[in-house]
Amino acid sequence: MTMRAPSVHVALAHAVSMTPAGLSRGPLSINGGDLANGSNPRAFSVDLRGHMVFPGLVNAHDHLHVNAVPPLPTGAPFANSYAWIEAFQEHFRAPEVVASLQRPKDLRMRHGALKNLLAGTTCVVHHDPWHRALDTADFPVALLRDFGWSYALGGPAYGPPVQASFQATPPERPWIIHLAEGTDATAAAELSALDAMGCLAANSVLVHGVGMGDADIDRVIACGATVVWCPGSNRALLGRSLDPRRLYEAGRLVLGSDSRLSGERDLLEEMRGVLSRGELDAAGLLRLATFDASRLLKLHGHGNLAAGHRADLVIVEDRGRGAGNLAGISRQEIRAVVHGGVPRIADMDFAAWFEAAGIDTVAVTLDGRAKLLDKRLATPELIAMEPGLELNGAARMHLHETRFALGVH
Repeated sequence: MTMRAPSVHVALAHAVSMTPAGLSRGPLSINGGDLANGSNPRAFSVDLRGHMVFPGLVNAHDHLHVNAVPPLPTGAPFANSYAWIEAFQEHFRAPEVVASLQRPKDLRMRHGALKNLLAGTTCVVHHDPWHRALDTADFPVALLRDFGWSYALGGPAYGPPVQASFQATPPERPWIIHLAEGTDATAAAELSALDAMGCLAANSVLVHGVGMGDADIDRVIACGATVVWCPGSNRALLGRSLDPRRLYEAGRLVLGSDSRLSGERDLLEEMRGVLSRGELDAAGLLRLATFDASRLLKLHGHGNLAAGHRADLVIVEDRGRGAGNLAGISRQEIRAVVHGGVPRIADMDFAAWFEAAGIDTVAVTLDGRAKLLDKRLATPELIAMEPGLELNGAARMHLHETRFALGVH
């Protein structure tokens, strides 16, 4: 499930939109929570002259429930994920980490989703055991569902056993595992080990892949598997990441931010780092986080602006930079994030759209910029977990009074 949209018809006029075929100046129509063909004369019209519309981004790898956990202090790079997992066991005993993890898990899940939504990500791949909070009707983002997963080949026993999980996953659905997450011989041997177990196939989704050599990448491409690239997390923990170019050119790569426990603040920050290092250009990055993610992760209905897809959109100013209007900016520069056909967070001048859609809002500031936020996402407990997000004074007083009236103190 995801946040239900009221049955509202919307016409987005005069914007430039990003499609797989390139930039389009055709109108976009929203019918309920989906994009639609044609126009409706009774539709609520939004004039987006001077703007660009992109598909909502897809974060191909996150651990939603640990995004408010203080990260491990920076030190020497680890040789592989098993070494840093061991180091994290000590870190998890630190008082500030213990306090963070004592928050209810459903609240932490919602916070991880809100973190993504604020940065234009409307669909997330959560790589951990499923939790009941993910099935609530008002969960802030859409999620990859009906997939198989294991945690990793080695290390602590966590998650479903590798071979049993792979064999139980239908071949048309993704099967996800952390793999080759390191720079040493242990990491370098993992793709061959996975292949020997019979678990390397077209539906295999390999997260990180830093330790893979050229021959390993050849095998991934040949079998049609997918690699999730998390460069920020890799650089923080391992000192380097994989070279994305061959996998990108073969159409076998997607982009993930990992959690803030080891990765960047959000997918936009991830993109800014990639651009600054010259690893891919803006158009390539957006392809990874939209069209390629939809295709490779079987996320039908997401990552595209075609009719029949979910109306998940990111609206930004058109500054004449094409894909660079989104890839390369920070979250506060986004004009509006639309999920399920209605805005969820937007600049103040989008107030009429919220009202037409029947969405109650709360005034907030996001990294110093005034915004309107869907009231269902504006609980004080949730906002307190997100650095840079604050309730404006009047909104803070109103929510405090609401909590008091409900007996929540």
